[in-house]
Amino acid sequence: MKIFFAKKFRKNYNRLDIRIREQCDERLRLFASEPFHPLLNNHSVEKRFPDCRSINVTGDYRAIFKQQNGVVVFVNIGTHSELYS
Repeated sequence: MKIFFAKKFRKNYNRLDIRIREQCDERLRLFASEPFHPLLNNHSVEKRFPDCRSINVTGDYRAIFKQQNGVVVFVNIGTHSELYS
């Protein structure tokens, strides 16, 4: 599986506190090895983000991604309220 990061994801990631970035890095490594690990709570967010899914980074932070033909593109990251309101 190839993983890429959209410009918006990189921009929002760089704004995060270092502890959140470290947690995100851990979750992305887990995602790369086991995309449906229970800690990730990998689920569809089709209603808000068409053709996308979400994984949990922390209790409040989520990473949104699209997957097609074995390529994953993380498109955004933020708190639940930032992403869904």
